[in-house]
Amino acid sequence: MLTNKFSYFAVFFFSILCIHGCKHMDSGSRTPPEASRFTVVELAKGLDEPMELGFLPDGDVLVIERKGAIKRYSQADRVMNTVDTLPVFHGLEDGLLGMALDPAFEHNRWIYLFYSPEGDNPIQQVSRFTLDGNPLALTDEKKLLEINVQREECCHSAGSLKFGSDGILFIAVGDNTNPHNEGYYNSIDERPGREYWDAQRTAANTNDLRGKILRIKPEDDGTYSIPKGNLFPEGTPKTRPEIYAMGCRNPYRIAVDPKNGWLLWGDVGQNTIDDPSRGPISYDEWHLTKEPGFFGWPYFAGPNAPYSDFDYVTGVNGPFYEAEKPINNSPNNTGIQELPPAKPALIWYSYDESKEFDHLGTGGKSPIAGPVYHYDRYPAAGAVADRKFPAYYDGKWFIAEWMRDWINVITLNDNGELVDIEPFLPDETFHHPIDLQFGPDGALYVLDYGTNWFSKNADSRLIRIEYEAGNRKPIVSAGADVTAGAAPLSVHFSSEGTFDYDKNDRLTYTWDFGPDIPASSDPNPVVTFEEARVYTVTLQVTDGEGATASETLRIQVGNSPPELSLDFEGNRSFYWDNRELSYRLQVNDKEDGSLNSGIDPASVKFYRLYGRANVFSESGAATSAGLELILNSDCRSCHALNEVSVGPSYYSIAQRYTGDSATVDRLAKTVISGGSGIWGERVMSAHPQLTLEEATEMVQYILSISKVKIEELPLQGKHVFNLHPPEKAEQESYVFKAAYTDRGNAPATPLTTERTWTFRPLQIGAITCDDHFQCDLDNQTRTVRFNKDKAYVLFREIDLTGIRSLTLGVDTVQAEGSVEIRMGKSDGELLGQAVVDSAELTIPLGDHPIDGDIYVVYRREKNKPAEDGVLHLSWIRFNQ
Repeated sequence: MLTNKFSYFAVFFFSILCIHGCKHMDSGSRTPPEASRFTVVELAKGLDEPMELGFLPDGDVLVIERKGAIKRYSQADRVMNTVDTLPVFHGLEDGLLGMALDPAFEHNRWIYLFYSPEGDNPIQQVSRFTLDGNPLALTDEKKLLEINVQREECCHSAGSLKFGSDGILFIAVGDNTNPHNEGYYNSIDERPGREYWDAQRTAANTNDLRGKILRIKPEDDGTYSIPKGNLFPEGTPKTRPEIYAMGCRNPYRIAVDPKNGWLLWGDVGQNTIDDPSRGPISYDEWHLTKEPGFFGWPYFAGPNAPYSDFDYVTGVNGPFYEAEKPINNSPNNTGIQELPPAKPALIWYSYDESKEFDHLGTGGKSPIAGPVYHYDRYPAAGAVADRKFPAYYDGKWFIAEWMRDWINVITLNDNGELVDIEPFLPDETFHHPIDLQFGPDGALYVLDYGTNWFSKNADSRLIRIEYEAGNRKPIVSAGADVTAGAAPLSVHFSSEGTFDYDKNDRLTYTWDFGPDIPASSDPNPVVTFEEARVYTVTLQVTDGEGATASETLRIQVGNSPPELSLDFEGNRSFYWDNRELSYRLQVNDKEDGSLNSGIDPASVKFYRLYGRANVFSESGAATSAGLELILNSDCRSCHALNEVSVGPSYYSIAQRYTGDSATVDRLAKTVISGGSGIWGERVMSAHPQLTLEEATEMVQYILSISKVKIEELPLQGKHVFNLHPPEKAEQESYVFKAAYTDRGNAPATPLTTERTWTFRPLQIGAITCDDHFQCDLDNQTRTVRFNKDKAYVLFREIDLTGIRSLTLGVDTVQAEGSVEIRMGKSDGELLGQAVVDSAELTIPLGDHPIDGDIYVVYRREKNKPAEDGVLHLSWIRFNQ
């Protein structure tokens, strides 16, 4: 035991010294290029779980989706179309997972796919297809490699494919092991019936292909051979000769340095609770190797930090595993017992801020290995050369973090050792980058998976990041007042937001609306589309030196969005005790008809919520510290408001737990330390970067969602406002929501319209404002602090029908000045005003139009010290 611990700490200490030494090495005198010289071009969005990307010889981009689709983005036409769809099993984490084009694709048209075939036979396989024809389609499947797996338990499928030199194909395979043991330690459960919880049968098994990176040479006849240099020579008993790197948990993305032949990958780590008697805290890892080897899992993590040989039968810790001589004596092992010495990770990190490595962030973790850039491999002339990344990045490795939404650049020395880590475009917003590759034009292409797991996310996308060394291209913003409607459809286009970093450049505009429609040079043209079809509209902007940039819009003509309205009489903004609302929901669609006349009432959803009007809103002001912390964290990667994602919905959590202080304290500590077992096998990542106070705020907000009452309503009837407790000073809101999805009108796809009507209490908290200027929102005191003259809070679309005056609850200790009530804008029509001279200011109002934006503006007396003349506003009451 002592010897093992000494070995671990010696290796760990040496690794730290090496890293700190590396971090201070001189990486050259070159400085990073300005961020403004990079342009992010959105090529396609709304993908359905994109996995990997590749490039056709003409520069078009192929994208695979987990459910089986192979898609092609045309650089010329600027559209994404489906090439073919492969039938796959896509339960658990399986599906269409990996893609690589043959190095001689231009001549043989071969493409390799890693996928999970449909049917009862639980396998993964790598197949070669011919991608040919017009349009392109998959033909002539040749199965190269079959990998036996189990489909009864989650997790870890990996699937990434990459070609190295000499036509060598690398294949990433996950450990196919359930990680959900108690405490989420390393997966070494050897009890009978728990084989699927033991990664020793896969990742540490020399006779199994799972938990490995394989290395094979595809042959022309659809078979493969074993190249020299793998971990085990052919014919070695109890081994598979395909194995190059073993001891991997979930090597989700791999890369091969095209110049040096180095293999690089990111390995998704365990979610271990920290217990030094069992082993290290959870580490995710990036690896680089120049030779085959064993890379630790499930015996070591990070800098070869060892786990103990825990006995799941007795619950007793055994000795720590030895990195120089790891032994696999699991009854589930079919390979050799003595494994090669374990190799440490190049970079390792956990939930909190890394002490060893810079710029890795905090929170959930999932490492993505991107490409190594080599400047001389890309065009030196021609139009596409304008996109090429600069020589500054020559030899550097691009990595990404799926959970933390960043891209970093790693500088390596000639021996493949770490020199430096630097952020890449840290101000750019990524949405779970899942693959990144340099295209034949030298630009970086990035696949964003999107916010939610296992979902077709609206924010998933394919982007191209271009570099401009000299005169910078314009930054283009194209907009339209409508993007869908019946024919003929009149659309007002806008170039507002377009600009150029080189301020002296004169910009010219060219709008391309498609065949048979004249182009326009007007920055903001109006076009009527007569024919029902889907139009690809492109705005191209050219600066004074001829540099161009463009953005594309998709206009659907032939299907109008549904129209929803709620008919009722009286004030449309407020409720009061026992107010009765006689209502009727109206739904009209130009193509479908109206309710009971083409539209089935059963297809319309209409329901009422009572509670927070902005429950988990991502727009407007965050009305609690907990909500703001959640929106700025990685929580949304695993949780949604009322839908199950990887983790339970917030609504389910709120329904399950009480809000007493003991429960809040326990859940807050779980948010910080992580946990599992409460919601089945789901695990929550630790968040040690949060303080207990911050985690408490988040938990309190989530538990408050339980107070929301939801009821489906008939489309016509009466509603009485009687759920609110009259004695509360600040009551909650009633929200009516209606939604209808029409049937579409080919080629235009179905459209959904959702409408919301909110009724607030007559007295509302000032902190619930929709926007504010020169104010501080204090969630502790529930007040708004007006700091300067003309500071204001804004309440949108307030109906003043029947409202005769406003009363403001203020703190007059420091306030000196007056309050104005204005409509439309902060200096708009003056509705009333009052000098701040009492704790309750009542301001009479006249008759005014409904649904106006109301501004409460503080006019502070001039020439006052900063600490004087400050107004604190608590609440506003609308008086009938």
